Amino acid sequence: MATDIPKESPQLIARLRNGSTCREAFGEVIAMYTESLYWQIRRMVQNHDDANDILQNTFLKAWSSIEQFRGDAKLSTWLYKIAINESLTFLEKERKRMNFSLDEEESILINAIEADEYIDGDELKLKLRKAIASLPEKQRLVFNMKYFDDMKYEQMSEILGTSVGALKASYHIAVKKIEQYFNDND
Repeated sequence: MATDIPKESPQLIARLRNGSTCREAFGEVIAMYTESLYWQIRRMVQNHDDANDILQNTFLKAWSSIEQFRGDAKLSTWLYKIAINESLTFLEKERKRMNFSLDEEESILINAIEADEYIDGDELKLKLRKAIASLPEKQRLVFNMKYFDDMKYEQMSEILGTSVGALKASYHIAVKKIEQYFNDND
């Protein structure tokens, strides 16, 4: 069920840092990371069109700040951080625009899941998506990164700026809440 996160090469990083090869190398970055970033974003915002818009914003932000990428972290970590921040910013703007609270967000996400024409109607998958939507934002994010992307806690810690211990606890609590959701909705 994991979304494969591409492996970057030192040659690609070097080409990104070189002015004459940067544009071509960034095109490769887009090709490499579009799918994994799209699904990370999509699992957060639920809507296909919104996810595509956020993905475009992610790549635009990455391109505009490529000179600042020092290589201290992996390219994938840097891109995921941008994508997650863009997703969280989008969700916050939507909450303000629609004038709903965090508590109301769950029902809005579930309605979006039920109306989603791009996802097949498999009942179990639909139930899992609804269970995940019922989680608080941070737990939903941690669960998605661990369960779907099979991301290591250390990489999640770099992306989210949260300790490994806190991430493990958050994931454990999310799993328990999802199990409870399944038990309550049988």
